[in-house]
Amino acid sequence: MSGNRSAGDVRSVAEKVFAIADAFGTGAELSLSDIAQRANLPLSTAHRLLAEWVEWGGIVRGDDGLYRVGMRLWKLGVRAPTARRMRMVALPFLEDLYEVTRENVHLAIRDGLGALYLERFSGRGSVPVISEVGSRLPLHATGVGLVLLAWAPSDVLEELVASGPRKFLPNTMVTERELRPRLAEIRATGIARSVNELTADSFSAAAPIRDQTNEVVAAVSIVAHADRSADPQYAAAVGVASRGISRALGWRS
Repeated sequence: MSGNRSAGDVRSVAEKVFAIADAFGTGAELSLSDIAQRANLPLSTAHRLLAEWVEWGGIVRGDDGLYRVGMRLWKLGVRAPTARRMRMVALPFLEDLYEVTRENVHLAIRDGLGALYLERFSGRGSVPVISEVGSRLPLHATGVGLVLLAWAPSDVLEELVASGPRKFLPNTMVTERELRPRLAEIRATGIARSVNELTADSFSAAAPIRDQTNEVVAAVSIVAHADRSADPQYAAAVGVASRGISRALGWRS
């Protein structure tokens, strides 16, 4: 696009507004400087546009000064036919999975280098998790994220490694040397298992959801206490749920 537009050009303003939104594609919570850098904007411009986003409700500023996607912007996203249909189709299977396990149950799709959570069920005795409906968490440190990364185009892994992924806990894998064989194993077994990688004392079993073209379009997971990681029922249950949702989307093995 031309760089000779006037300051009042609506298209130029729109570009900056959308650049702010795009900045959240690879992070759940960002500082002002992070957003300005990702959106390629001066700090003063980023601050002004963020204030407008916050006033509208599309972005929320926390007490710690960090910004995250607000429910108003997230709701616009889930109104898109793909996300809305995914959630509606998956909901009965997610409810069944929760009833069987009484653990945290998640449904997520890939959004850039993050896993965007479309739905979550949590029980009273479930292990505490940081995921929320509408939140984005890193692909490399979550069960659903690892599934989505395993079936993503190869350049997604390269981009993730180049971004300098955060090592949340000692078990978090952040290098290409660690992640490539792990992703190959996930593709071979159809299940991603993670223990103490994003939050302490937590275990996740996740599986892919496919559409009628056999493409992996989402992931479903259970998150439980880490001491239950050896129990085969979780992987079995999440596998049943993933196949049920996939068939409801038109997939045939």
